[in-house]
Amino acid sequence: MSVSSSSSVQAARQVLADRLREICRDAGLEGKQLAVACGWHPSKVSRIATAKTSPSADDILAWCQACSAEEQAQDLIASLRAVEGMWIDWRRMERAGLKHAQEERLPLFTRTRWFRSYASWLVPGLLQTYGYTEDVLRAVQRRRVAVDDVADAVAARMDRQRVLYEGQKRFAFLVEESVLHNGLGNAETQTEQLEHLLRVGTLPNVSLGVIPARTGRTRMPVEGFWIFDRSQVNVELVSGYLTLTQPSEVGAYADTFAMLADLAAYGAKARGLITSAMASLR
Repeated sequence: MSVSSSSSVQAARQVLADRLREICRDAGLEGKQLAVACGWHPSKVSRIATAKTSPSADDILAWCQACSAEEQAQDLIASLRAVEGMWIDWRRMERAGLKHAQEERLPLFTRTRWFRSYASWLVPGLLQTYGYTEDVLRAVQRRRVAVDDVADAVAARMDRQRVLYEGQKRFAFLVEESVLHNGLGNAETQTEQLEHLLRVGTLPNVSLGVIPARTGRTRMPVEGFWIFDRSQVNVELVSGYLTLTQPSEVGAYADTFAMLADLAAYGAKARGLITSAMASLR
């Protein structure tokens, strides 16, 4: 997890810890007294109260019961679920296979009207060809998923691409030039993918920018991310999947997207970078 992503989750955990500490204080209990009432070691109370350890739902229930604040337990447990939902490691998300992970995101893509996507590793999923997607998901499956449902997962991702052509949706894609040369799969698959980028880039509701690889740039590459309308950001990191909904967090990624967009080439210049990448495969 990146530093900024880690701090976002930790801040949410701290809010929950602060509320639990307030309940304890309002009940007139010291930490040691609370530990005795819950049957815990005092260090557990300290770790939860300082957000060093995330409580379980049972921990929250026991805490509230000891403080005669049972009526607050369910609200706090809901807060815990919200914190847990911010960060999901890949093993948890993909334990039932890659198809489920692909299908789970479809409602978000269906309801979103304005998409902004920045890619520093791979071509964004909505712009991937069947062959490119197959290579991506096969690599993922071999590395971390026991269930082999790659064919079904590819079909689910291809089905999700229909949002490009439905309703009044707008799409802004930014890709680093290095994405065009990432060497995934064979030359035929890469060429097909680059040709597809040229076609999709002509859609009237799609903006495709390529950030040239050059010295002296004013903004360094960051982790890839998606912004859905103005309400949610998703970040795919090496260790897991981060969801951010706080306006300040969404705003920070929107500002980053705008700064990166200023560095990008569009139209004929972007097509030139793509065709140059294609030529290098021959």
